[in-house]
Amino acid sequence: MKNLFFAACTAFLFIACDKVKVDVKSTDKTDSIAADSEWKPVDSATATKAWMEFATPGDMHKMLAKSDGTWTGENTTWMEEGGQPLKSTSECTNKMMFDNRYQISNHKGDFMGMPFEGMSITGYDNAKKKFISTWIDNMGTGIMYMEGEWNAAKKAIEFKGKMTDPSRPGKDCDVREIYTFIDDNNQKLEMFGPGSKTGKEVKTMEIKFTRKK
Repeated sequence: MKNLFFAACTAFLFIACDKVKVDVKSTDKTDSIAADSEWKPVDSATATKAWMEFATPGDMHKMLAKSDGTWTGENTTWMEEGGQPLKSTSECTNKMMFDNRYQISNHKGDFMGMPFEGMSITGYDNAKKKFISTWIDNMGTGIMYMEGEWNAAKKAIEFKGKMTDPSRPGKDCDVREIYTFIDDNNQKLEMFGPGSKTGKEVKTMEIKFTRKK
């Protein structure tokens, strides 16, 4: 059944790619040459093997799974450079999904006297060799997307990505996160973004997570 599934995925891939090649032929010659130079045909056995490796959870997924459970958060937020930090608390529940391929995290707490809810989905892309993370919450209408590298020396994932900047309509801003796995019961999240005064990167948030027993 598993091989049948991957064979179907491979067939879909070939059909989609054949359509791309047909569409390319309908454009001018220069575009067609550029597209053909980037495309390299893959035989079905190689493609099936690649799909199976892409879909099989590995060590990075097992590491994420160790964080399953409920955590309490001590939050520190800086609204502007040099400003007084705001303190709050929160609770986070992590759970692996789709046979340990992704981890969904639900956050609840209070922020500036208002109830706060957020959700992230984190995974490890076997093909890219990178962590992937998305974030949504009830204090915005956008989706933040980041990709991260594992730093074994620091026991941390260093994410970089983009999020909507509502103060500049139609524009995104760069964001960066460092998620440190201190030990089995303690983790730390540090978030960085452009400062409101200079636009240069500043630390905007820190959350110290402790596993709830």
